[in-house]
Amino acid sequence: MVGWEKGLRIHFEPGSCWLEQDDVDVPNRRVLITGATGLLGRAVYKEFKTNHWHAVGCGYSRARPMFEQLNLLDAAAVHNLIQDFQPHVIIHCAAERRPDVVDRHPDVASQLNVTVSENVAKEAAQIGAFLVYISTDYVFDGTNPPYKENDAPNPLNLYGQTKLEGEKTVLQNNESAAVLRIPILYGEVEWLGESAVTVMFDKVQLNNKSANMDHWQQRFPTYVKDVASVCRQLAEKRMQDPSIKGIFHWSGNEQMTKFEMARAMADVFNLPSSHLRPITDSPVLGAPRPRNAQLDCSRLQMLGIGQHTPFRVGIKESLWPFLIDKRWRQTVFH
Repeated sequence: MVGWEKGLRIHFEPGSCWLEQDDVDVPNRRVLITGATGLLGRAVYKEFKTNHWHAVGCGYSRARPMFEQLNLLDAAAVHNLIQDFQPHVIIHCAAERRPDVVDRHPDVASQLNVTVSENVAKEAAQIGAFLVYISTDYVFDGTNPPYKENDAPNPLNLYGQTKLEGEKTVLQNNESAAVLRIPILYGEVEWLGESAVTVMFDKVQLNNKSANMDHWQQRFPTYVKDVASVCRQLAEKRMQDPSIKGIFHWSGNEQMTKFEMARAMADVFNLPSSHLRPITDSPVLGAPRPRNAQLDCSRLQMLGIGQHTPFRVGIKESLWPFLIDKRWRQTVFH
């Protein structure tokens, strides 16, 4: 599964340098990742690249210099990139995933979550690439968990509706595609607000004033490295078995409210948590959320696919660069 291409290598000697053509090891399994600049996309790109895939990621505002800059709303540009690269696999991570933003900008969100997904599905079908469309647990209303892949969706908010519409249009236009539904994500963020989990860390650290934390909605925080591994395992399994398609679920296996996540953050860094206050009432502001949209992951597990990182392990890896009091680093890591 390895190919060779000609590459250029720079040689230096005192007083001179020159370019020399050299053989470069290039894997011949090709994967394209959309939304590669985002939290999940970065992890997916790294997972494939470190497992001997030729990975190309695309993004927009944060693309350069690592990724291809691509406006996914430009159908011709999408067509040209896919035709030029001829990927075997496309992992479609790009989406507007913030429910409150979707409510404020429904047309733009629908374009990205539905129209773009339809176009990518058609392009993937045209070249025979295996498409994995990343979806959400928010397609369910949270009243009767855990949810299997064939359970009837009933999204409570516009974000869930657009992602469900995206699922339908992907599978209508590419019957060989896969849909991977996942819940709330966390990982090695570029800033704390990049994840709805890590964003709580400032309130955890600023323990001189009380902080209200939701203790109503039941969540299953999921490490992006685990999702990335599942995407790669699914792609590699599909290359051996063309019957691998349709809807799949993956999720962390620890049920926690945001209050419980925040207390776990405090615990792993030996920080006080007495200032955190659990709020057990249903939220009244913002887009409605399902109370418990737990996903049943047994279909993937029966295929031998999966990876679970304990929350306390993953959250420590993700948050330690953001510790305000550097003295705590000595306590935790030495």
